Amino acid sequence: MIKSKVLIIDDEIEFATTLCQRLKLRGMAAIDVHSGTEGLVSLVKMNPGIVILDLKMPDMSGLDVLAKVKQHDPSIEVIMLTGHGSAEAGAEAKEKGAFDYIMKPVDLVKLVDKMELADEKRSKA
Repeated sequence: MIKSKVLIIDDEIEFATTLCQRLKLRGMAAIDVHSGTEGLVSLVKMNPGIVILDLKMPDMSGLDVLAKVKQHDPSIEVIMLTGHGSAEAGAEAKEKGAFDYIMKPVDLVKLVDKMELADEKRSKA
């Protein structure tokens, strides 16, 4: 069971809301926001252990948000999501501190598996 709070930052409102609801059904404390700016505000208020972060958003790049998350608290594990991307974008995100990345459409079981690994890593830190 994932103990960390989960913050979902994705400009695709329907996707983010549905993902949040599905994580809550699995007993997780999760909230979703729909821009990088909202995500950074929620980061301070919520103090999540895991952030699910879209790579491309209109207001700011997911990589920029990643940098600010890691600056705020390096122990927060970030899983990047990309629907626009490539393995290169995911590799760049991992170089910049992301725990991992997943291509959209997201397989919920695969995402939860990665979240469990991220939560385990965080609890050992």
